[in-house]
Amino acid sequence: MSALDQIAPSTPSHQTAPLRPGTRSLLHAFLLLAFWAAIFGASLFTPPLLDDADATHAQAAQTMVQTGDWVTLHVDGVRYLEKPPLPYWIAAAGLRIFGSSSFAIHLPLALAVLALACLGYIWSRRAFDDRAALYTALFTLTAAGVFLFTRIFIPEVLLAVFLGTALYAMLRALEDDTARQGFYAYTFWAAMALAVLTKGLIAIVFLLGTAAIYMVLNKQTYKLGCLRPFSGLLLFVAIAAPWHILAGLRNTGGANGHGFFWFYFVNEHYLRFLGRRIPRDYNKLPAALYWTQHLIWLFPWSLFTPTALWVGYRKYRALQSSRDLDATGERLSRLDLLSRNNARRKPALIANFTTRTVLLLCIFSLLVLIFFSFSTNQEYYTFPIYLPLLMLVAASLAIAEQAPSTTLTLRRSITFAHAAFTLLGVAIAAALGYGLWTSRHLPFTPDIGALLAHRSVGDYTLSTSHFFDLTGPSFAALRLPASIALAAFAFGPIAAWMLRARRKPFASTLTIALTAAAFLIAAHLALVRFAPMLSSQDFAARILQIERDNPGPDEVLIYGDQAFGSSLPFYLNRHVLLVDGRTTSMLFGSTFPDAPPVFLTHDQLLAQWGAGPRKILFVPLEQRDAVTHLLGSRQIVLAETSGKALITDRPLSSVAAIQ
Repeated sequence: MSALDQIAPSTPSHQTAPLRPGTRSLLHAFLLLAFWAAIFGASLFTPPLLDDADATHAQAAQTMVQTGDWVTLHVDGVRYLEKPPLPYWIAAAGLRIFGSSSFAIHLPLALAVLALACLGYIWSRRAFDDRAALYTALFTLTAAGVFLFTRIFIPEVLLAVFLGTALYAMLRALEDDTARQGFYAYTFWAAMALAVLTKGLIAIVFLLGTAAIYMVLNKQTYKLGCLRPFSGLLLFVAIAAPWHILAGLRNTGGANGHGFFWFYFVNEHYLRFLGRRIPRDYNKLPAALYWTQHLIWLFPWSLFTPTALWVGYRKYRALQSSRDLDATGERLSRLDLLSRNNARRKPALIANFTTRTVLLLCIFSLLVLIFFSFSTNQEYYTFPIYLPLLMLVAASLAIAEQAPSTTLTLRRSITFAHAAFTLLGVAIAAALGYGLWTSRHLPFTPDIGALLAHRSVGDYTLSTSHFFDLTGPSFAALRLPASIALAAFAFGPIAAWMLRARRKPFASTLTIALTAAAFLIAAHLALVRFAPMLSSQDFAARILQIERDNPGPDEVLIYGDQAFGSSLPFYLNRHVLLVDGRTTSMLFGSTFPDAPPVFLTHDQLLAQWGAGPRKILFVPLEQRDAVTHLLGSRQIVLAETSGKALITDRPLSSVAAIQ
């Protein structure tokens, strides 16, 4: 029975008519679109663009639209050469259609998540069955990491789509009976080229490395021609090379005579891998955290990892046993086995598309994990393996649910997953309930950032760092999302376990997905509540209001790295000056002779403060003490939010501007 068959009310078996494939596909599509719209629909409009990478990358796309230069990326007028252009081309197209809005930046990310889920559905349906296909897409839409790392404008989800497409196309091209072998071969090369234009040369390492290991292990090196290596390579070069060549020709004469080619290929690839990139502003996660954090990024489905390992082990044992049998099912002698292994042209070790898929996904996932365990890394660098791992877990769970009889070990692994999910749900619900109860009499404060403890756990390089800053008063500002999450975790895990116990496995899995979806919706509401702290859109609106009420020339400045307030120039739609901001991603671009004069030292700020055009200085929380020490009583505070401040060097003519 298919997954969707179990949604309908139960009836006697002789009255149940199986759903036609077309009807089943439509129901699957409706269910998946409903989950996608519920989880990612609201994120199209809120929150505003966040400071740091989110708005910095949006600035690069915005500049493309303004200048018409689609080759060289610019941020605040300064060359930004460390990223390939494809994500910015897509975002720029959105900005041209929808205008300079958060929606234009968020839409491509949300659509990429939907595309990733659809790819998983198509691949799993061919490799496994309808239930595994539906589970793969559901798991993708509801996994914590997929949600978390698409809240900001980074290319990982788009990279995952292209890498996954290339892997699937490669597998299809190597099939013996495919009628569209050329189509899939060229799709492989085209998808790899697009992946290079999305994230850089790392895509070549992952795809060709996976292909080589897979073909050697599966004894298919003789089928290399199926991938059209010569004409495919020409297609790859035709797509990927033009931008790299143009960018190199247009960006010469930087620091020490270095241009794009050195900075992009040597600094951003080779030296970044070694941890010697200039500037050295990237971390390397501790090994234990690097490996175990995937239990969080794939939550709640990572709880079924023991089930996947056991199913994989049983399938592997069955495959090993089948290799020792002849065509009649009799076990081969040792001499016959030796003769088979020494055959001049060995047959594929794995001929079945299902097991070939499993082998390919395992190789790719391990290659990515091992690579970034040696390289410098960020939490989201392994995003491309989320779909492969979720496919393996989804297929294993679907197999376990549909098996006519399951082993004791398999039943225990599923029970373990539900027990762990229930215990976590109870613990989370209890913590949320305690927070709601203790903050029940506290007033609601819109500026949640001003109420945080600012413990700086992990120097805020971890995605969960701000969780440790929550206090009672700050929790009072999160009552609605906390209540939704509490209800989800208080009832969802227990309901899923009860349904599993009553032998309604599909309903149980769907309940887990609904619980995860409710939690992610609550997380989005919480993120919106944090927007005043994480974004500077309100400050941009305040500046525009001040300029309307107080006509006259002024200069907008950010104290420190532009990432501290990168949403300011996006929403102001113009360049800003940077005080002591010639750092990190702005450093190399500032060394070109035609770099705009947007950089000031703190001594220059001090000399110009109170003279010339009116100064409106944005001061991040991290720099408040430094600015107070520098300017003292010469600063006039216009606004404060979450520890950030907007100050000026002279009184305003309109008092209404600072209300």
